[in-house]
Amino acid sequence: MKAVVLVGGTGTRLRPLTLTVPKQVLPIVGVPMIERVLDYLRSHGVDEVVLSLGYLSDAFEALFPDGMAGDVRLTYAVEPEPLDTAGAVGFAARHAGIDERFLVVNGDILTDLDVTAMVAFHVERRAEASISLAKVADPSAFGLVPIDGQGKVVAFVEKPAPGAVGPSLINAGTYVLEPSVLDRIPEGRRVSIEREVFPVLANAGTLYGFHSADYWTDTGTPQQYLDAQLALISGRRPGPPAPGASAGPDGVWTLGGADFGPGVHGPAFVGQGAWVADEASVEGSVVGGGCRIHPGARVVDSVLLPDAMVGEGALVSRSILGRGVRVSGGAEVTNLSVLGDRYVVKPDTCLDGARLPAPAASS
Repeated sequence: MKAVVLVGGTGTRLRPLTLTVPKQVLPIVGVPMIERVLDYLRSHGVDEVVLSLGYLSDAFEALFPDGMAGDVRLTYAVEPEPLDTAGAVGFAARHAGIDERFLVVNGDILTDLDVTAMVAFHVERRAEASISLAKVADPSAFGLVPIDGQGKVVAFVEKPAPGAVGPSLINAGTYVLEPSVLDRIPEGRRVSIEREVFPVLANAGTLYGFHSADYWTDTGTPQQYLDAQLALISGRRPGPPAPGASAGPDGVWTLGGADFGPGVHGPAFVGQGAWVADEASVEGSVVGGGCRIHPGARVVDSVLLPDAMVGEGALVSRSILGRGVRVSGGAEVTNLSVLGDRYVVKPDTCLDGARLPAPAASS
């Protein structure tokens, strides 16, 4: 089966991490997000994926230089200009010559959805399009997708005001589409699948919703990016959090060559070649490969990308450090701070909710 994976967005909410790489190339417990998405699709019989590209498209071609992700063949469809969700789907599918039933997946969503069961649901109902649905407690950030007893979508509802409605079904970002849907997507302009295509299909009675209670999360904000990784290291999602990871005592996962002391407490992950001093403390965090955490430092509920350093007596709490970030001794980085690659936090500095980019390249 073929799939279109949408990875063309600019990842604004995760800046400054996404100033230099697309968010789908950022690691989730050491594995690029897009690799996790492609491996998930492969497990459900997808053997060809069209990557719908726009922003920093070269990063994907560099990640998969031979056009293969394992045994999944990749096609690159680079939009000449941003075409919105439906426009991107139409452009990518036509570029790859798709003329059969296919999947569409948002590349920044991680899920355990049984997409094989979803395709069977779609076929059984002779749907033109099917949408995965998830129930959320607060749907104010999403459009609502009410369905009838057979799963037919009866309407598309704009985002409600906070507190206006209770737990509701929302669009969870995985679609099964018949090729006839492409005829409903005009070429050469921006087209929204949520506002222009799905409402037309709902009115025609050919749009269905597949409700699943399986794990699902967007990764587009710092909190969601953190939560997606904590779900893996804490066991809320089954299996090792990364290929080759070993489970140690107290819920600590490691990858070969990690060197750490008694202050690391689970849930936690310590990547290959990372070093955590005996007198340091790490908990609820992902420590990327090659990181160094010095005596007296504390890392709590955070993600450190490879080669980051936390100096003596420093604190990193509920924050994200980009590659090669240096947090000097006595400094504090807290409250969903996000630091771009190679940023240097000066000694005894306090950063609270900061968004600080990588240093400018020297001329």
